[in-house]
Amino acid sequence: MTYSLAPIRSLGLAVLVVAALPSAALAQTPSTNPSGDTPFNSMAIARDEADACRVPKPPADLAETAYLRNGYRAILRILIAEEALASESCTCLLDQFTWDQALTALPRFQTSDNPRLPFNVLELYAKADALEAQVVEACAE
Repeated sequence: MTYSLAPIRSLGLAVLVVAALPSAALAQTPSTNPSGDTPFNSMAIARDEADACRVPKPPADLAETAYLRNGYRAILRILIAEEALASESCTCLLDQFTWDQALTALPRFQTSDNPRLPFNVLELYAKADALEAQVVEACAE
């Protein structure tokens, strides 16, 4: 009489899987809640107050590529900084601007007729950085 070990192995594997389920259920899932009681295994970092006025990442449906979305983000940063300089305002103006305004302002920043590369994102970021630095300098006085 010969016995096969395959059913015993399968049963052993099933027991291991079932035994591991409670441990998996008890494991903490990472949280993006930056409260003081955030578990150690979470990489969430509390936002600085300065980040509250930082232009967020654009929504994915704004443009089909990250290159275009990053360009629109830079354009929005430029528009906000220009308005802050023009109005001599040191308050956060982010809530006064929309992504539609960045799309509408595209012709002003367009450097190419290529619809996939209508602008130079690095130049837009450099201009946004320079204007934001002027706002910080003006507000420091």
